[in-house]
Amino acid sequence: MMIDGLHIAEHLMVVALAITTDGTKVPVGLYEGDTENTTVVTALLAELVDRGLDASDGLLFVLDGSKALSKAVRKVFGAKALVQRCTVHKRRNVADHLPERERELIDRKLVRAFTHPDPELGLRAARELASGLQRTHPSAAASIREGLEEMFTVRGLGVCEALERTLSTTNPIESMISITRTTQRNVKNWKDAAMVRRRHARRREQVPSCQGPQGHAAPRGRPRPTRPSRQA
Repeated sequence: MMIDGLHIAEHLMVVALAITTDGTKVPVGLYEGDTENTTVVTALLAELVDRGLDASDGLLFVLDGSKALSKAVRKVFGAKALVQRCTVHKRRNVADHLPERERELIDRKLVRAFTHPDPELGLRAARELASGLQRTHPSAAASIREGLEEMFTVRGLGVCEALERTLSTTNPIESMISITRTTQRNVKNWKDAAMVRRRHARRREQVPSCQGPQGHAAPRGRPRPTRPSRQA
């Protein structure tokens, strides 16, 4: 499951995207509000549960690092939720705390840590990188350490490389949002949030599947079909 924000004219919507175990991307929620508002995100997640989202086998959430998102996920699903932080957002955040001349080198080291075949060694490498930056760039070091264990959640599940790449970033939901903006750009007058919801196209796309002898089974927790959202 991925959650992100969508701006349509003056309206801000929270979007939820499910990825099923066969690799299908299914938009399952669209709620008016801000992803930085824990109350809004909690309401969206609670509605998904009410509509039939099954978390009995656990759910993986891929998030951009918003504290409100993480808090809402923990509140609704508790220990049944695994959280993977987006590695791309983390890399950008760290770069923002570094002088331009050092960004490329540090980013390469972060990528090596995040993609290390052994997640424990990758985590150790990232911690060592943060320690090395502590004296010269303490804010960059703090940025690396913040939520660091959640950078390795998917890698620790033992899924195949293709699926691991897909589920380590929020690119799938950002791609969906980009397509939505493109398809809706000719609409000049968005009357209200209800109109945004009506015109938000449902799309089903495929992400890499790990079924078969060359990969591992995808993470458990396939969402059951949900009824259309009731929020206007």
